[in-house]
Amino acid sequence: MSKQNNNLPENEDYGNDIVTLVDENGKETEFEIVDSLVTENNEYFALIPTETADNLDSDDGELVILKVVEENGEEFLEPIEDDDEYNEISEIFIDRLEELYEFENEQES
Repeated sequence: MSKQNNNLPENEDYGNDIVTLVDENGKETEFEIVDSLVTENNEYFALIPTETADNLDSDDGELVILKVVEENGEEFLEPIEDDDEYNEISEIFIDRLEELYEFENEQES
């Protein structure tokens, strides 16, 4: 997915946080924010696709990790392009979320 508008809810007291992301082809997909992480340099979100009818043909259940990027005063969500950064951040999210969600080990054959 390319740059995404970051219309993230400010208050977590009212249930699940749902965002709608638009990919480079204009396709909208709803995601639930399952975790967030702020590091010294960046902010990241772990998302999973919601179970709406529009999403059933997508990779349901796949954890999506995006980085918050600011451009011209606006915040966007972008994929992490650096492999080392992605591996480090995804490992943190998986460790934090493994009790709630089942993750497949990508190294298994």
